[in-house]
Amino acid sequence: MKKKAAMATILRITGVAAFFMGLLWMLQGLGLVHWPESSFMLDQRPWVWRGLGLALLGIVAVWRAGRKR
Repeated sequence: MKKKAAMATILRITGVAAFFMGLLWMLQGLGLVHWPESSFMLDQRPWVWRGLGLALLGIVAVWRAGRKR
């Protein structure tokens, strides 16, 4: 039982990190966030879609972690 709880925690942490990283990618791709200043993702529309995909994967990971309990 402890293994399932540990895996759920790891999945939850990874999912939250993926969500926020995807959000950052989307905002950089839209040109709303210019950090870091030398990023190649700034104002590049493909990063909006990649960020959206990563954010959605993060949401699914957190959802799955909640179901495993």
